[in-house]
Amino acid sequence: PLQLQTLVLRPFPSAPTLSWTDAEPESDSLVEIFELNAVSFNTTLEMHLELHHLDAFSSEETLERLFDLCLQRDMLRAETIYSLVSKAIACNRPRATGYLGFSSSIIFGLAQGSGEYFTRLGVSTLPRYLYMVLDTGDVVWVQCSPCKNCYSQSDPIFYPTKSHSFSGIPCGSPLYRSLDSSGCNKRRKCLYQVSNSDGSVTFGNFSTETLTFRRTKVGRVVLGCGHDNEGLFVGAAGLLDLSRGRLSFPTQARHRFNRKSAYYLVDRSVSSKPSSMIFGDAPIPRTTMFTSLLTNPKLDTFYYIELLGISVGRTCVRGIMPSLFKMDPAGNGGVIIDSGMSVTRLTRPAYIAMRDVFRIRASNLKRVPNFSLFDTCFDLSDKTSVKVPTVVLHFRGADVSLPVTNYLKQRNLLLCFGGYHEWFVHNWKHSAAKFPGGF
Repeated sequence: PLQLQTLVLRPFPSAPTLSWTDAEPESDSLVEIFELNAVSFNTTLEMHLELHHLDAFSSEETLERLFDLCLQRDMLRAETIYSLVSKAIACNRPRATGYLGFSSSIIFGLAQGSGEYFTRLGVSTLPRYLYMVLDTGDVVWVQCSPCKNCYSQSDPIFYPTKSHSFSGIPCGSPLYRSLDSSGCNKRRKCLYQVSNSDGSVTFGNFSTETLTFRRTKVGRVVLGCGHDNEGLFVGAAGLLDLSRGRLSFPTQARHRFNRKSAYYLVDRSVSSKPSSMIFGDAPIPRTTMFTSLLTNPKLDTFYYIELLGISVGRTCVRGIMPSLFKMDPAGNGGVIIDSGMSVTRLTRPAYIAMRDVFRIRASNLKRVPNFSLFDTCFDLSDKTSVKVPTVVLHFRGADVSLPVTNYLKQRNLLLCFGGYHEWFVHNWKHSAAKFPGGF
């Protein structure tokens, strides 16, 4: 039988606001962590981050405007990720070294349509608190003074000369050699440059610094200190890289936190509470499901998972076979799970098959013209609730039944469904669920 679930129509919630305080915790409550890149550790730690959505930077915008801006960022990010994956598959990135002038293929997260979530952390031993976007790039970086070119940010710019824990990385060191592209200044200190296909760029000193995450201080975090930053930026001071790359924060901290992390992204349509992220061991709910992470041999930045099929209204959609989502040995295909995307994108054959079945099983709803990238929209003008077909994603080892707000978007009196691309990207941001994983 056809399986349905009910969507209760609600007005959009109030725009989110920022509610952080920068008071440093009492000294006896801090956990000091030094030499993050040391060979061995005696203890495994646990660290919590509070996450807020990007819309909190734009609290004066109308909710309709925020929705439209979200779609614009989403489209830009989709195009950028597709371009990055395509280029990585087409050729292996050569290593290049030099002095002062150089170009880099490091991925710059803020320009990829911008990350959707950010946190607040302290930089330096006596921390200066800054907003940092959480995203998948290749390096942690923060905007620094003196500036050759700096964009507007919500907090004062960080001054590395006032920090006792800031240290430039020497040229020729293992960390220097870990960059895909690298250069040196006149003092034989390492330089970095992060560039993106849309022309955005950040350039500066490759260094180590202490970061403070609420009650936890993390020493000797490798990061970029950007003095020349141009392009598509938001009000955050930089990027906390959470990718699978070798210079990301999770990779640097993997031994401290037992290679474990999890995040919980609340349903912003019903809750004003912040989302959260945890590094290290934490209690796992009994209802948690697991699926293995896959690795693209040509691009280690993104998180890939194995999607096997999709059900609509309890019935598997014919024509959606595992082969549509399979990654081949050359790195083509595959499924990326990404917290910076707001709209799920399926490869075209899978999307058309799913959409057509959904339309048939939602025939009780009145269709209206398309809106933006959504090609299946329904009229809600005379309704307070509607029954719609269920949607289940079948991953290797996990069947995930989606809340209706994950696959139908409400805008004014419309309810819309749609989105396809050459690959698939999914954002769990509207799921009130926790997804632990290794890194």
